[in-house]
Amino acid sequence: MNLADADNRVIINVGGIRHETYKATLKKIPATRLSRLTEALANYDPVLNEYFFDRHPGVFAQILNYYRSGKLHYPTDVCGPLFEEELEFWGLDSNQVEPCCWMTYTQHRDTQDVLAILDRLDLDTDKPTEEDIMKKFGLEEEYKSGELNCWQRIQPKIWALFDEPYSSTSAKIIAVISVFFIVISILSFCLKTHPEMRVPVLKNATSQTANGSYTWRLEKKETEPHEAFFYIECASNAWFTFEIIIRFAVAPNKLQFLKAPVNIIDIVATLSFYLDFMLTELKQESDMLEFFSIIRIMRLCKLTRHSAGLKILIHTFKASAKELILLIFFLVLGIVIFAALIYYAERIQYNPENDFESIPVGLWWAIVTMTTVGYGDMVPKTYVGMFVGALCALAGVLCIALPVPVIVSNFALFYSHTQARSKLPKKRRRVLPVEAPRPKGTKAPGMAGGGGGVGGPQNRRMNAIKHSHPGALDVKLNRIAHGGALQELMPFRSKS
Repeated sequence: MNLADADNRVIINVGGIRHETYKATLKKIPATRLSRLTEALANYDPVLNEYFFDRHPGVFAQILNYYRSGKLHYPTDVCGPLFEEELEFWGLDSNQVEPCCWMTYTQHRDTQDVLAILDRLDLDTDKPTEEDIMKKFGLEEEYKSGELNCWQRIQPKIWALFDEPYSSTSAKIIAVISVFFIVISILSFCLKTHPEMRVPVLKNATSQTANGSYTWRLEKKETEPHEAFFYIECASNAWFTFEIIIRFAVAPNKLQFLKAPVNIIDIVATLSFYLDFMLTELKQESDMLEFFSIIRIMRLCKLTRHSAGLKILIHTFKASAKELILLIFFLVLGIVIFAALIYYAERIQYNPENDFESIPVGLWWAIVTMTTVGYGDMVPKTYVGMFVGALCALAGVLCIALPVPVIVSNFALFYSHTQARSKLPKKRRRVLPVEAPRPKGTKAPGMAGGGGGVGGPQNRRMNAIKHSHPGALDVKLNRIAHGGALQELMPFRSKS
């Protein structure tokens, strides 16, 4: 019985850790590497009677437990991609992970998605190499072979000056100048509307008195911005025009440049200035055009090119689009419901000072109450209306509070990964691939045969045993012949 039991057992050495199980256990999951173990494999050691695999021993413990219990658990001390590689090597499906471990196991997929997004955002603040810049233009082969023409050498350098603020000291100076004109332009746009910053336009008015004589007086027709603001805007838009033309001329992809939202805002804002200037000179000023000039405020979005935090914040809202849509949906639903409730609640009792004359008027009150602003211009005055108002305020707090933690967690996730990536080395040490073991029967250099030559791996192993322990191999083979080699081959097992 002991010999029959020993024949049904198999020893698997994974990364130096020996595992012992029954052959029938490995047959429970067919079409896998462990279910096809035979002594003809190259990693079988007939002397130690074991199979050796240079794989991760910690993951294999869970894999072997999967064969025994039928449940695949994820070890928390192993990275997700490594676990997937081990499962692929052993021929197992990663989707068979138990539900209790699924959330922990799939965290690496979310991390990989976040890292891919951060790569697209280009948040690196380190100085890019010339080879990195050439890759953006698709000129890495010409750069390595030294076959660049004059324009191909100049174009990436000019592009780096205007689009890569951390590429050189000159690029940082240009970035500071760009930010300066953005701030000056927005300040000028805002301050020229202040009453103390405007100049009155006087008109000479002539009128006839009762006795028939004529008098004249100065009348204030309107006010206009101080003349200094015009020169500030001219200087700012001259820089913006120069910057747009240069960046477009040296852009790696002209179509992608025109499709970028920040560039669209910059182009429209600059064109609105020139159109406003032309209409002013032609005495055809338009209030509608002046309203659209508010797009110049959107030039603040250009600061995202110089701030990684702003890029992360903008992408946080993109990543949280589903939560934001859900928030808006619940707010709209609550606004409509409470506007109708407050309209009828205020009409139940006698209320001569009723502020809610219609449901559309109640919509404004519901928006202000659910967003917890509370201007106080409209208030319920009946007890039923006050009860509806209390419910509206509580519902608004709950609707806003539920999606906000998701948005905050997304921002924390992006920001933490950005900080971690900034501390990682840009260049990693190269690791050579492991040479696969030769299958039995193949010829090695300098050998007459595969495993039976004088210098074969099996003969070298036996010769080492003979040299270290003379006569030990004969004793071991003799015990195998008489069925007593179990304890010799497996010294770690206690005797029964």
